Order: sequence, then C-alpha cells, then structure tokens
Amino acid sequence: MVKIGTHSGTFHCDEALGCWMLRQTDKFKDAEIVRTRDPEVLKDLDIVIDVGGEYDPERLRFDHHQRSFDTKFGHGFDCTRLSSAGLVYKHYGKEILAALLKWPLDHPDLDTVYLQVYRTFIEAVDAVDNGVNQFPVGPGTAPLYVNNTTLGARVGSLNPRWNQPSDDATLYNQFLKAVELTGTEFAAAVDWVAMGWLPGRRPVAAALAKRTEVHPSGKIMLLEEYCPWKDHLYDLEKEHGIEGQLLFCVYQDDRDKSYRVQAVSVGPGSFENRRSLPAAWRGVRDDALSELSGIPGCVFVHAGGFIGGNKTREGALEMAVKALEMD
Repeated sequence: MVKIGTHSGTFHCDEALGCWMLRQTDKFKDAEIVRTRDPEVLKDLDIVIDVGGEYDPERLRFDHHQRSFDTKFGHGFDCTRLSSAGLVYKHYGKEILAALLKWPLDHPDLDTVYLQVYRTFIEAVDAVDNGVNQFPVGPGTAPLYVNNTTLGARVGSLNPRWNQPSDDATLYNQFLKAVELTGTEFAAAVDWVAMGWLPGRRPVAAALAKRTEVHPSGKIMLLEEYCPWKDHLYDLEKEHGIEGQLLFCVYQDDRDKSYRVQAVSVGPGSFENRRSLPAAWRGVRDDALSELSGIPGCVFVHAGGFIGGNKTREGALEMAVKALEMD
C-alpha cells in the first residue's frame, strides 16, 4: 500500500491539509498516513511531508523546517515561505484542482484557478505556519485581539487538551479529523473560485472595455450584471496596463434592485479608496442627499465615503460623475 509520511506528536493545519491534498492525486489516492519522526521508518515511505529535514522533489521529500529552506510559490507571490501544504500545492496543485473540478489538465482556466486558490486559501496556511504577520508591525507590538477562528486554530483545537489522553492512537484519530476538516474547507474554497469567482471575470472585462463609453475619463466602470468584481478589476487593470485608473464602479444591487456607486480601493483587502465619494455627501440620506447633490433619487452615501446608492442607474452614474469633480 502507498504510504504518506508526516510527523507524529502535535499536528498542525499545513500537514493535515497536505495529506488530504495528496490523497486527491492518482498516485496517492487513499494512501495510508504514517505519523512518525523515526528516520528509519521515514526513509521507506513513498512520500514524506513536514518532517525529515529535506526538500527534494525528485525523492518526494517535502519538509520546510530546515534553515536553508527559502522556497516561495512564485508567480508574483514572493513574500511567504511555503509550508508543507504550500509545497504539496506547488507540485501537485493543478492535478488536485483538475480532479476536484473534473477538468482536463489542459483546461484553459486551470492556471487562473490555481493562482487564485493559492492567493485566497493556501498562502494564509503557509503564512500562519511560518509566523508571517499579515501586516507589518513594530517590534514588541501585541495584537489588539485574539483570533481563534482561523482554520489553523480550529485544527489546533483538535489536538487533545493537556488533561486528556494523548497516546499515539488518540492523536492519530484526531489527526484524521483534522485532515477531513482542512480538506472540506479546501474543496469548498476551490468550488467557490471555479464556480463563483471565475465566472465574474467576463462581465468585469466587458465593463472595463466599455469604460470610456460610460465617461470620457475612463474612470467609471458600469457593470451590466453584479458579480465579485474587485479582484478581477485589479488583475485586468494589470493586464491592460491601466493600474490605478478606475475610481468608481456602478452596479445594480441584487436585493432591492436599486443601484450602487462604489469607490475602488487602492488594492485587494484595503480600506483606503483611490477616491472616496464627496465629503459633503457622507452620512446624508434620501431627499436631503438629493437636494444637497442636485441628483434625483439618491438613497444614501455611507459615512465612510466608500459606497452610495441611488434608485436608478442614471442617478448612480451621475453621482459617480460628480464625485470625479468634488472633494
């Protein structure tokens, strides 16, 4: 029987996920997982992750703890060293995705999904395991709050408590629970990227191509159908050499069918806008906002200036155009 090796003792998110991903490949499907730190046992296993002190893809050894290890994912992801999950994904990710999605390996969208799943799921696992802060912080800075809701924290909580039995059999059974937990969340993330996020690329690309028809400046984008547009916008701006030029996006709200004008933030995950809606409009609503702005049908502008609403598309577009001219 094919065997996957990883370390014994306390388990972590990266090797649990790495084991689950390996079991999605043809070579390691339904492989037995062996948890040990014994070099004599490890040397005879078919593949070893997160233990052994070696990174040698040809020999299927994927540890990242050695001092000399500094491998990154590449493709523009150059800040985070890989964990065992990242190493498995780097070498087997496309095969794993193709199996989950039932796509051929030459599917035209596979590379796009491969990179987006790393960006939105795997990199965080790598970063947490390697102690990489999400934001730069000064020495001695303590977090403002504790977050025990991350995937890594939930995996950690599956380890036996200090006052519970922690024999090898108990740890092994709990580790298998961690493998399933990480796999379930990974599969859900892949499904979202491929079936929810990816289809949004088409309407964003179409809207971007028509931006000068919306306004001569090309700084306003009108989405004909709502979709998760922000990530696609940043990527497409890079592709077209127009990074930072879009300031506002106008789209219809799916719930109440009114229209929204939203400021484009400076980058993914940022709360800073390239240009916010006018300060004079912020926190004002309905008729008072319509009177103040001179635009019929206004609904609101958020106090933070990042989004506003209007009853009609024409009104929302007019709000975006005026916002280009006002502070």
